[in-house]
This record gives sequence, C-alpha cells and structure tokens, in this order.
Amino acid sequence: MLESGDLERAIGAIRQGIAGACARSGRDPEEVRLIGITKTVAIRAVEAAAAGGVTDFGENYVQDLERKRAAAPDARWHFVGRVQRNKARRIARVSDLVHGVEPGRAAEGLAALGTERGRPVAVLVEVDFTGRRVGVAPEDAERFVGELSDREGLEVRGLMTIPPQHEEARSYFSRLRELRDRMAADLPGLTELSMGMSADYEDAVEEGATMVRVGTAIFGARP
Repeated sequence: MLESGDLERAIGAIRQGIAGACARSGRDPEEVRLIGITKTVAIRAVEAAAAGGVTDFGENYVQDLERKRAAAPDARWHFVGRVQRNKARRIARVSDLVHGVEPGRAAEGLAALGTERGRPVAVLVEVDFTGRRVGVAPEDAERFVGELSDREGLEVRGLMTIPPQHEEARSYFSRLRELRDRMAADLPGLTELSMGMSADYEDAVEEGATMVRVGTAIFGARP
C-alpha cells in the first residue's frame, strides 16, 4: 500500500490523466467518476483515499464492502464483483450501484429487494464481447436491458465491460459506447459507461467512459 503522501500524489496524477483524456476528446472532466477499487486494501488506506478526495469506492466482495463502507460513510459505494444469487439481496442493501449484472437469478434477487423496499436497485449491465467472460452477449444486450428496465425494483443506468487481458482494449471501449448509444434512443436513462482500469483508463475516457475503476494506480500493487 502507498503511504498517505504518495497516495494523494497518485490520486492527483490519475485526475490529471482523466483531465488530459477529456481535453483530447472534447469532454468535461466532471463527466467522469473515479472509482477507487479497494479489493484487498486495508481500511486505513480507504480512509486516506477518502481524505485525499476520492468520493467513490468499489469492492468485489460484499463482506468487505460492508466492513469498509464504515471507513468512508459519505462516499458512494459500488459493488464490482460477480453478483451471486445467494448474496444478491445483501449486495443490494449496501451498494449505491451494482456493476456487472448478467442474465440469471441474481438479477431477480436484486429486483425483489428493490420492490420490497420501494426504492429500485441501481445497476449496470455487463456486456461480454468475447463469449468467454461474465455478462450478456452484445447481440442479446438490448433485449436483456429492456427486460430489466421493465422490471419493478431495478433501475438500469448503463453498461460496463472488462476487455480481455493481453488484447488491445480501446476497440472494446468503442464498441460498448456504440452499443449504449444505439440503445439510448429507446432508453434515455441509459447514460453510464463503466469501463477502463489502471492501465487503460485514459483510453476509456477518450471513448466515452463515465466511470473508471482504478485500484493499483491509486493504492499500489496488491500483495
């Protein structure tokens, strides 16, 4: 983990990178939300990042999200792991936004809690362009998003994707933006694009990302 001063410099460098990417693509940096990914990160590092101006955090495991949320209670917390059916309701209770929703019974669990509490669960749909990862295939995405949007208890805010390792990521970011733009004609609430991580967030911003998920570049290499 980086020390406090190094962490603040890392956050500043990432924000500069986002600003530069926005300048190159004619965007406003305020359109891009930096999400600090806290997988394996100690609570004191979360506290330091919050003090350094990070207002959004993402966690892969619901038990860690529950524990770490108390370290930054005023931040927005994103669940960025795979949503398992037996943990869907628990995830929905502690997340401000659930990334990575895919077809299956986990989505039903999220919707059930949203209906019960009278406030929909905000979600992003994960698109898998490779056929080898988690998510819905791009050719099925419009139908799936439409089904979720019609379901009481869910609010679909956008799309997300994770490009395959060892491949050029930018083309996948471009394809996700194009897919979102086509769908937005009928679903105007579909505004978010969560894409880009530590190694490629500037490319993602240039291609239209509204959220970038950055862990290593903020907190240092994981153990």
